[in-house]
Amino acid sequence: MGSPAIDKLSAACAQLQQAADPLAAVDLAQQIGTLADKVQHDAVRAARQQGVSWSKIGAVFGLSKQGAQQRFGKHKHAEAS
Repeated sequence: MGSPAIDKLSAACAQLQQAADPLAAVDLAQQIGTLADKVQHDAVRAARQQGVSWSKIGAVFGLSKQGAQQRFGKHKHAEAS
């Protein structure tokens, strides 16, 4: 599941490991969180395109079907991009 978001996430993690400045580390950690959210949304979208049910996706995240739809539905994905 290679993607630009995964590449950016990997690079940010590598930079965080090398960060000497604590504030730079905080900034990188924030970027990592944002990128991880994008990767999650992309993975959910790909799973849905392959026919995985909202119930099964919800179970992965400890959510109900409706909770998964609310968290990762189309309107949420657009916000995460």
